[in-house]
Amino acid sequence: MAKQKPRTLSGFMELLPPKQAQFDRMVELLRQSYSRYGFTPLDTPVIEASEVLLAKAGGETEKQIYRFSKGDSDLSLRFDLTVPLAKYVALHYAELSFPFRRFQIGKVYRGERAQRGRFREFYQADIDVIGDGRLDIVNEAEIPAIICQTFTALGLKQFQIRVNNRKVLGGFYAMLGLTEKSGDVMRTVDKLPKIGPDKVRDILIGEGISLTGEQADEILKFISITGSNNKVLNSLEAYRGRHELFDQGLDELATVVKYLGAFGVPQEKFAVDLTIARGLDYYTGTVYETFMTQHPEIGSICSGGRYDNLAEYYTDKQLPGVGISIGLTRLFYVLEEQGYLNNQLNTAPADVLVLPMTDDLSPAIAFATQLRGLGVRAQLYTEQKKFKQKMGYADKLGIPFAAFLGEDEIAQGKVSLKDMTSGEQRLLDADEAAQAVLAALEAGRNAPPVREKEES
Repeated sequence: MAKQKPRTLSGFMELLPPKQAQFDRMVELLRQSYSRYGFTPLDTPVIEASEVLLAKAGGETEKQIYRFSKGDSDLSLRFDLTVPLAKYVALHYAELSFPFRRFQIGKVYRGERAQRGRFREFYQADIDVIGDGRLDIVNEAEIPAIICQTFTALGLKQFQIRVNNRKVLGGFYAMLGLTEKSGDVMRTVDKLPKIGPDKVRDILIGEGISLTGEQADEILKFISITGSNNKVLNSLEAYRGRHELFDQGLDELATVVKYLGAFGVPQEKFAVDLTIARGLDYYTGTVYETFMTQHPEIGSICSGGRYDNLAEYYTDKQLPGVGISIGLTRLFYVLEEQGYLNNQLNTAPADVLVLPMTDDLSPAIAFATQLRGLGVRAQLYTEQKKFKQKMGYADKLGIPFAAFLGEDEIAQGKVSLKDMTSGEQRLLDADEAAQAVLAALEAGRNAPPVREKEES
């Protein structure tokens, strides 16, 4: 029979065990961070009925969806975690308590062209706060505080959360009489870091958008307002009183900045950035983008914002919310590519490799069981191989300790515990051996998966 050559589809990431352990450590820390803020875990089906999943879809989303039939059922793989959340809240509205705070970490699927750092199957890590009719502005400040705490827990130091408000943008373009063209304008402004202000101006006054030179200059002047957060807010005050929507957005932006300080977010970790717009037909208030300050070319590693009606395609109830999403697979890829993964992290599958040295395996089995009961990860190695091969196995996997139970150890009711890094070997009671392992590994148990230098 001809053998099929094994391969992994393009755009799907498979990791070797040490990298998988690093990825899982990131997921573990995200769960811990989100839970600390009172978010409940949620899991929704990967497969949904197409008419439910695609209620709002169109354009590129519908082109990228993985859609298939099974019998008479028209099914699709979820392409994000927000649409399933909307369905979930609409379906279980009567059973939920509001505000409903959920986090979800799961795989999503998009049939887009696979390229460097972009995947067709990837993990997203989302948090959302959903209100019943109303949702206080303080939630829009807490979300970036959670981003800051989460990335800090992961070990990231050089990042910045950039904050804006869609009402500020909408009100500003309304002042210029450009409400109908605001979407095209914002998409063009979004290109500013890549193509520069001169080319942005050329596009704005070109045939596609057809602004006047005066309008284009006013837009470039507006988005070039930079400086400290207070300086930007003070500069925006010069526009107050010209449009009600702008004034409302400016008040919200100032409130978010004030509360971010109360949440303990350092000033250098967030900045008011008037170029941030996010989804043009979705977000309605505060919007966020998070960047690695040393690698702006990577783009946003976490984004989101405020929206007025999460589940409008499933229910008449008004369900405003605010949330963010981390493209976890892409972030992991970027961190690995940039050399930011912590290679000192213990990625071994066990803390101790228990090696029986007698024909009777009972003492070794009992010791491994005892270790596990005390919280030590223990692997029992029973393969009939030479001692050198057994030690090579422990060394290749990076298992920190090996425990030997020969006739002498068993007779004394002890074990020989070898530190695989230092080479030191001690004869200890079983409980002493377990405690020695736990003490040696304590410092590394909470090690972050990311390690980078402080900004100079």
